Amino acid sequence: MGKYEAVIGLEVHAELSTATKLFCGCPTTFGAEPNTQTCPVCLGLPGVLPVLNELAVEYAVKAGLALNCKIAGFSRFDRKNYFYPDLPKAYQISQYDLPLAAGGYLEIGPLETPRRIGVTRVHLEEDAGKLVHEGPGTLGRFSLVDCNRTGVPLIEIVSEPDIRSPEEAREYLDNLKNLLEYVEVSDCRMEQGSLRCDANVSIRPAGTEELGTRTEIKNLNSFRAVLKALQYEITRQEELVESGFEVEQETRAWDEARDVTVPLRGKEDAHDYRYFPDPDLVPMALEAGWVERVRCSLPELPRDKKKRFVEGYGLPAYDAEVLTGSQAMADYFERAAQAYKDPKVVSNWVMGELLKYLKAEGLDIAGSPVGPEALREMLGLVDTGTISGKMAKGVFEEMCKTGKSAAMIVKESGLVQITDEIELAAVVDRVVKENPGVVQDYLGGKDKALGYLVGQVMKLTKGKANPQLVNDILQGRLR
Repeated sequence: MGKYEAVIGLEVHAELSTATKLFCGCPTTFGAEPNTQTCPVCLGLPGVLPVLNELAVEYAVKAGLALNCKIAGFSRFDRKNYFYPDLPKAYQISQYDLPLAAGGYLEIGPLETPRRIGVTRVHLEEDAGKLVHEGPGTLGRFSLVDCNRTGVPLIEIVSEPDIRSPEEAREYLDNLKNLLEYVEVSDCRMEQGSLRCDANVSIRPAGTEELGTRTEIKNLNSFRAVLKALQYEITRQEELVESGFEVEQETRAWDEARDVTVPLRGKEDAHDYRYFPDPDLVPMALEAGWVERVRCSLPELPRDKKKRFVEGYGLPAYDAEVLTGSQAMADYFERAAQAYKDPKVVSNWVMGELLKYLKAEGLDIAGSPVGPEALREMLGLVDTGTISGKMAKGVFEEMCKTGKSAAMIVKESGLVQITDEIELAAVVDRVVKENPGVVQDYLGGKDKALGYLVGQVMKLTKGKANPQLVNDILQGRLR
């Protein structure tokens, strides 16, 4: 254990996958021309009234339930007041003392010894606009305002300060992203800004309980940035304390170009925002029966699925971790493994040849040219001895390129494995006759020589010979 211990809490904002904004009918489509998806409501013009998007409430409740939170039967919206160029109303409709969900947790670590990271709250709020910085530096020389994102529904997920290292923070974010994607409330595309993270970090002497002065890090646009920013900030704070200085409570920005955090502004406290109940919105009263129906609509969650893959399919924990990395990947595996004798073989092919091809082509599992049933059919040809395992890799590659079935490729290419003992025996006899020196090496105790002879048989048969049968025939000839 080092001299200091890091104390980390994360605030994650996830855009909900609704077609329209939280309090108006403007679309939420990403990538539209700046300031083309706005109206008097989301711009906060005088005389307008917000109308709550019911689907956004349902999505927020789904996320809260998936995070083991207690859903509040009564909650309300508040105005969070601050002045910033991308906030046209000069306040944000959010939730303060009566959030939608609270008191949950998210598990990280191995299935056998999980560690719970507390979730303080999940609340619903509207997004601000977006500042486009032009010019050199982190903040540029000047900024342009795009209000298309203003009013897009968000959930803010606030963790307890239970995270103790940058690596744990990364794992927490990976698990949280996976969970939100499984329950289909957000697409979590960080590159589009639909998943954003602020990190609060402090240090304290190892073994103590009192919290140190924290800083908040913003401008974290990837999980890698979160990891590196936390590593840098922890080191910076340790060096300050060791040099006899105090850590200042402030908001800092991550400068990715220089791999450093830089001061942005003084860190606000809750009272600085002058929260008060929004007078234009009535409180939300959620019926217990409705919440229970939402709970029943949740799919099998990632860690539950991972546990089932280990126990039900007999897969190693690593395989289960990879295969449950997305709902689509897990579904692909299960469809391919359906009625197949060895789930581990299916897992090996999905994690190996399939993922290698998809990565090379920049595709996700949904865009795979080889469906799960087609993969299972190809594995069946290996099981029946029609093709060898080595031949199967070439067949699979051709399936990916052409979209043809394995059976069609085998038929068109004449790739049927040779399993006729008489035919193979003739080839073996030829190889033995043409390689007397290698035969003597094998008879003299050099076992590797047998591999060379098998290779020569495979070469003469253009890879079509059944390797195990060739091995057996050779050993019979060389006794």
